[in-house]
Amino acid sequence: MKTITRREFIQISGGTLAGFALSGCLGVNMRPIQESVNGLRILHARQTTTICPYCAVGCGIIVHTVKGKVINTEGDPDHPINEGSLCSKGMAVYQISHNNPNRLTQPLYRPPYGTEWEEVSWDFALDKIARRIKETRDKTFETTNDKNRIVNRTLGMASLGSAALDNEECYIYQKLLRGLGLVYVEHQARI
Repeated sequence: MKTITRREFIQISGGTLAGFALSGCLGVNMRPIQESVNGLRILHARQTTTICPYCAVGCGIIVHTVKGKVINTEGDPDHPINEGSLCSKGMAVYQISHNNPNRLTQPLYRPPYGTEWEEVSWDFALDKIARRIKETRDKTFETTNDKNRIVNRTLGMASLGSAALDNEECYIYQKLLRGLGLVYVEHQARI
């Protein structure tokens, strides 16, 4: 295989550029190429970066928005962790944007022995969760163990935290759970 010198590379590159420049003068129609570029939906979109919410890796994602609506997401090639690549969950992050018609926006509740889910208000859902936490904690709370040592714990509840939480959020979440007396506290990123 013949190696190309620096001088030959510059000559070839210059010839190629001159050919492209002359092609417009010689009647080569560049309009389809220009129209395909103008038709890109992200051409005039606002571009911001974020972190993928799914796991603890922390891949970078570029989000394109037009008038506040997410129109595209893609891996960030400048991000040091993923360098533009995304796993299947990261590639599907667009689906959790607010313009997905299949995305749930209200909590669903299925009453005991019920067969259908029903849409409920956020106040209903949060009150129900708070009541159940309090009932379970009150029923299962132990102040002392079998050896009469003070333990102040509940073994009736456990928590599995989200890998999308940052250190500060994990700290606050941990404080809440320990304040409730939970012993079984785990983090999704470790599993």
